Amino acid sequence: MDLSTMLQNLVSEGGSIGWGLYYLGKLLGAGVAMGIGAIGPGIGEGNVGAHAMDAMARQPEMSGNLTTRMLLAMAVTESTGLYSLVVALILLFVLP
Repeated sequence: MDLSTMLQNLVSEGGSIGWGLYYLGKLLGAGVAMGIGAIGPGIGEGNVGAHAMDAMARQPEMSGNLTTRMLLAMAVTESTGLYSLVVALILLFVLP
């Protein structure tokens, strides 16, 4: 039995309780995906920024080079947060 037939059985036999549980799962899953998915990039970007500032304090002549690499590392770190946003949006709008 695949997921779509299970959901159809739950909704057709469960009535409004089935719909409520289905939407509860969708909304809770999207919230958890975004909540957990936003923690990692926040911590990662903080670490990248802190270590870049530490490196710039130690070698001020390398600040231009370090700034470029810091911004690139922050963009890569932020992409994981965007992946969790995409998963949350799929859960909310693409699933029936």
